[in-house]
Amino acid sequence: MPLSENRFLRQFSGFGQSFALGLEQNDSLHPLWEPPTVTNGGVQPVLDWLLSAAPDAPRAATLFEALHAAAGEPVTHVDGIAPISNQQIWAAGVTYKRSEEAREAESNNSSVYSRVYQAARPELFFKGMGDDVVALGTPVGIRFDAHWSVPEPELVVVLNAHLEVIGFTIGNDMSSRDIEGENPLYLPQAKVYERACALGPRIWLQPGATQWPDLTIRMTIERAGSLIFSGETTTAAIHRPLSELIDYLGRCNTFRKGVFLFSGTGIVPPDSFTLEQDDRVRIAIDPIGELVNSVDVIRNRSKTDS
Repeated sequence: MPLSENRFLRQFSGFGQSFALGLEQNDSLHPLWEPPTVTNGGVQPVLDWLLSAAPDAPRAATLFEALHAAAGEPVTHVDGIAPISNQQIWAAGVTYKRSEEAREAESNNSSVYSRVYQAARPELFFKGMGDDVVALGTPVGIRFDAHWSVPEPELVVVLNAHLEVIGFTIGNDMSSRDIEGENPLYLPQAKVYERACALGPRIWLQPGATQWPDLTIRMTIERAGSLIFSGETTTAAIHRPLSELIDYLGRCNTFRKGVFLFSGTGIVPPDSFTLEQDDRVRIAIDPIGELVNSVDVIRNRSKTDS
């Protein structure tokens, strides 16, 4: 297959499997046929193997060669799913000046966010696991007990078990601003709940990257077919170097199947704005594409719910 500047990993359903992985380039999707890896009596998903530290898994420096060697004939008419498997998802906070300003305002001018913006150690927190992720076209959630809910469009770094950059994708870190604003210790409740994390549509392969790519991040929100918010930022506004966030993420942590890292948001709707049922959030980052999700209110679960 000919090489192209932009190559992607796309996960899809097909061939009788729940998760198939393909190399996408020049508008063609080529399934990857790596040797099956058996774990716990079953076949390990290809993405888990690809991002792992297994002896036969490629490193960043040899990723393109390995993918092209494993790519089969192109396929069509497949259903795209979120480009993640059993990886952990972490997030960096207050990495943009706009985020620092918004967090300070929502917390009645607490100095904690300004301190972390300037501190040597970044804010890093656990967001979820691969099976918590919402894919393109599936509703994201807002909490029924929150009164100020917003999407947070972010560039997401995809790292292998060696903490080498494999590529980037688009993320939506859904957040309840009133809950976090009441007390910073409520951050897990504001950000970690059902359908609070969306990823997709594909992974833009940039193996071995050590700096942020120069990208524009755009977000629009529609309500009943009308545009109610539009904003954009660039990765040039990220306050912390890519290598610094990776270094702190990897301290005293091991990610055997790789890890996804949200890089923070620089787009914040006005304080008067909150998401509502059936709003439509569109996040665009070229050349990765668009992540589009409607909004659904997450109701309280009863004790008998499974």
